[in-house]
Amino acid sequence: MTITSHSNAVLNGNETHTRKKLPYAVDGFGTRAIHVGSEPNPTTGAVIPPISLSTTYKQDGVGNHKGFEYSRSGNPNRDALETALASLEAGGAYALAFSSGSATTATVVQSIGPNAHAVSVNDVYGGTFRYFKRVASETQGLETTFVDFENADDDTILASFRDNTKLIWIESPTNPTLRLVDIPRIVSLARSHVANPLVVVDNTFLSPFYQSPLLLGADIVVHSLTKYINGHSDVVMGAAILPPHHLILAEKLRFLQNAHGAVPSPYDSWLAQRGLKTLHLRMKAHGINALKVARALQHSPYVKDVLYPGLETNPRNALAYRLLSPHGKKFVDNLKSVTDEDGVSPDSEGGFPYGGMVSFRIRGGAAEAKRFLTALRLFTLAESLGGVESLAELPAQMTHGSIPERERSLLGIGDNLVRLSVGVEEADDLVRDVEQALQVALRDADHV
Repeated sequence: MTITSHSNAVLNGNETHTRKKLPYAVDGFGTRAIHVGSEPNPTTGAVIPPISLSTTYKQDGVGNHKGFEYSRSGNPNRDALETALASLEAGGAYALAFSSGSATTATVVQSIGPNAHAVSVNDVYGGTFRYFKRVASETQGLETTFVDFENADDDTILASFRDNTKLIWIESPTNPTLRLVDIPRIVSLARSHVANPLVVVDNTFLSPFYQSPLLLGADIVVHSLTKYINGHSDVVMGAAILPPHHLILAEKLRFLQNAHGAVPSPYDSWLAQRGLKTLHLRMKAHGINALKVARALQHSPYVKDVLYPGLETNPRNALAYRLLSPHGKKFVDNLKSVTDEDGVSPDSEGGFPYGGMVSFRIRGGAAEAKRFLTALRLFTLAESLGGVESLAELPAQMTHGSIPERERSLLGIGDNLVRLSVGVEEADDLVRDVEQALQVALRDADHV
């Protein structure tokens, strides 16, 4: 069997799974997370899919197999994970898992071919910026224009498009300043241009729970599964999800996935699928905790400003609500009728949970930020995000160090910008940890 026909078989397999899971179509997000792709084994009755470590598969005749030939091309655990991902990313039909989020980005960019032009949000993840500027520019002649999608008017954005523009890259919220992009607006502008470029949305920060870019018109959604979807800081993986009308593009990406060999192991696929079963529970807890931490930071005299779109005072709050997924909006709306043990509603101060990422600018500079980070007890000083444990970092010198200083400054990524990945510990403990670290960092300072 050729790679192309195998790609069709795998993709058609996903379609078959989609047909089989029609009973799940009426079920909620959490129900699908637990059941889709995890049907009991028809041979043994095992409720949890077994880990299939075999690299090759017996054929009953030449080309006559049971859907698998060689594990680089397809594996039962990877297929199960991809089926679950296509179900969870609302509007999805095809999902492809890769060995990392960066491998996902590279494959998507390579699929547009040589000598193309891309338009990217200017406040983009450092690794994506590096790939556009230092890899794709050299290996495939890609030219990239970085645009402030949040503040630029329609004419400015349209003026950045060219006849050979094949890709628009969106992150929303952006990393690490949590700016928002009006995804339907950018999609509309893309469709109005003769180039009709693909619109790709990196949905890592909000996960499929809080945002559904495919329902907003995007062509491809990418994730670093390392983060929220896996959720336990023990897997490096990425994924791309496409809607039903992009079968040909999905086949192309599947061909590249197989040709590059940047695929996740069966064990990592199994772990990621186990992690996503609790995605809905974790994202609710991340969001509620992040909102409480953001409010505490907002009230602190040691903080200059807080960047969290879920805060009612955030200028992007209305757009954040409008961009919520259907299930995310249902969760947020239901919170209005819920109270905690003290009889206080989570949104009594206004605002709503909007993912687990919070950034803020501490009063002072790098010295104060570093003292804060090393004074934390529960938040671990580390890169990455989206695990059950809380993490903190200094983007200017860590995750975004590859971006030139001048460009970081223009984006608002200064030495006093701290990024928090708020975990699912007890919210009061996290608030106390942040407050005591701020006091340690600034108790003798003149900035307050």
